[in-house]
Amino acid sequence: MKAIVITKQGLPVPPNITFQTDWPDVGEPGAGEVRIRTLASAMNHMDLWVGRGVPGLTLDYPRISGCDACGTVEAVGEGVSDQWIGRRVIVNAATRVAQPANIDGVPGSTLAPEYQLIGEHHQGMHAEAFLMPADNIAPVPDDCDAFEAAAFGLTTLTAYSMMFTKGQLMPGQLVLVTGIGGGVATSALALAKHRGCPVIVTSRHQWKLDKALALGADHAILDEGQDWSKEVRAITHKRGVDMVVDSTGKATHLHCIKSLARGGAYVTPGCTTGPDATTDLARLFWNQLRLLGSTMGSNEEFREVAALFSANKVGAVVDTVFKPEDASKAWAHLEEGKQFGKLVFDWS
Repeated sequence: MKAIVITKQGLPVPPNITFQTDWPDVGEPGAGEVRIRTLASAMNHMDLWVGRGVPGLTLDYPRISGCDACGTVEAVGEGVSDQWIGRRVIVNAATRVAQPANIDGVPGSTLAPEYQLIGEHHQGMHAEAFLMPADNIAPVPDDCDAFEAAAFGLTTLTAYSMMFTKGQLMPGQLVLVTGIGGGVATSALALAKHRGCPVIVTSRHQWKLDKALALGADHAILDEGQDWSKEVRAITHKRGVDMVVDSTGKATHLHCIKSLARGGAYVTPGCTTGPDATTDLARLFWNQLRLLGSTMGSNEEFREVAALFSANKVGAVVDTVFKPEDASKAWAHLEEGKQFGKLVFDWS
């Protein structure tokens, strides 16, 4: 079958990306699985990490990445209703790892779920077909834009889980989103506006700020290396914001902490500029701040965000649609950080 293949680890990644027409077919679905014919697959920063190598994770190459897609169910395995056949679906790439019973009696509710990611731990979706657990799919309208649907899933789920489930964002609260332009950041903007929250965005690029303002951001700050928390304080009349959504990490963390109002939440799903950030513990305890890490989300949350998409309440931003044959160009585009929104492959 046709597939986009990462031939080996390396930096830069694009020279190691190939389009193949003879990749082994995924075969028939097993028990509890469905086979999906891909209409569109979307890139995430994870695709870069798989190309570079994931710290602490041993991966075999060549391999297929990709953890976002929209497609049509063409076969089902044992135990799966055949009513799925022919339905257009999106997917949750996060599969929960079962944990053994704790013989010491510690309740599992005290622990966050452990996830593995299809497209990282397992072969992914940048191919003309792939297998998926039936529990990890959600229907979308047959006439929906497949490119937007593919771009919607994982980033919106990630933003939804950290902002609403963990961060408990309430309508009208003030939100700051750093590094606007990436998939999670644009999803966070859309979800915050859906909840009726004023949003401040930052970026190192004025053109990205302009696009964010056109999408509904209320204020935009050009990040030129300054302490922009002072600008956040000025915009909010010294109050600060109730939530910061930050996936940048080291380069922005302290500015984010200094931007939070009392009781505010710093929520993060990643740290693209590095994990070893400088923080301010005095502000943390004195202002009673919350620091929350979040990874992907559950299937229950996924069905909630899929319902928002199907009802046209929240969508996704697509930057560029590529042909699979031009995959190396897509990786280069992502590696250079030129995108605003998601990069998508057309498999139709």
